[in-house]
Amino acid sequence: MAKTALVTGITGQDGSYIAELLLREGYRVVGMTRRTSTEVHERIEHIVGDVEIISGDLLDQSSITSIVNDVRPDEIYNLAAQSFVPASWSQPVLTGEFTALGVTRVLEAIRHVEPAIRFYQASSSEMFGKVQEVPQRETTPFYPRSPYGVAKVYGHWITVNYRESYGIFACSGISFNHESERRGKEFVTRKISDGVARIKLGLAQELRLGNLDAQRDWGYAGDYVRAMWLMLQQERPDDYVIATGRTHSVRDFVRTAFEVAGLGSYEKYVAVDPRFVRPAEVDMLVGDAGKARAVLGWEPEVTFEQLVAMMVTADLDRLAAHRRT
Repeated sequence: MAKTALVTGITGQDGSYIAELLLREGYRVVGMTRRTSTEVHERIEHIVGDVEIISGDLLDQSSITSIVNDVRPDEIYNLAAQSFVPASWSQPVLTGEFTALGVTRVLEAIRHVEPAIRFYQASSSEMFGKVQEVPQRETTPFYPRSPYGVAKVYGHWITVNYRESYGIFACSGISFNHESERRGKEFVTRKISDGVARIKLGLAQELRLGNLDAQRDWGYAGDYVRAMWLMLQQERPDDYVIATGRTHSVRDFVRTAFEVAGLGSYEKYVAVDPRFVRPAEVDMLVGDAGKARAVLGWEPEVTFEQLVAMMVTADLDRLAAHRRT
């Protein structure tokens, strides 16, 4: 019989990509979304007829438990969170409820309904924050620098705790920054690709950004969800860093994006705006995915340069099509 997977946050970037992968693997895919007055299925519009969408809320234990009991999934991918780092300073309590305690609620549902369910927790490189070693690996101490990072550390360790205390097959993927054309416009990478496309098409004159010297290990979301799935196919549960091992600055991303658009130097278009600088900056993140390569056989396939080109091209096409209509 086909396996069933429950995906929280299915309408997000990672949720849409993992849903595609699971459908290709023959799964029955059930996506959990929060009830809203309007449907927000833009990222999964092309597969919405192939998945089941149910309403649930990570803030409500009875809601989560009922869904797990009704769906009876073989695997749960917990991708729902308040995931925009800057917003975690303005909404730190809500971030904690979703991103930290929400994980506990899903694990509690598994423990009470069916402990054999395999669980994936979306951990984050933001947990490393003020990095204690370079590159960062599974054994690197955490030093989060935002309410989001702190909440993710809780989610990570409660996953380990339930694995060790109750024998649940629970894995955490410590994913470094992974992007795509489906990334929300509030994130700096998409803000750059969208802004460059607007400048190219004459719809804007400048792009305002924060710290151009912050460095990140950027990969492609489609590659990273493959690692998530592989973790739940192993004999034993464990935690893995998912990263490319290459670091680039925001300035590198900007420079490459402007080159892709054929606009030449970025300097006459980009302005640094103090409003977009974090209260506590994370200066450099770069991951060592050696364990994922050795155990999972995982390798990233899309390069940094290909990723930037993919995002800029997609925004150029989207904006040009919108202008024609």
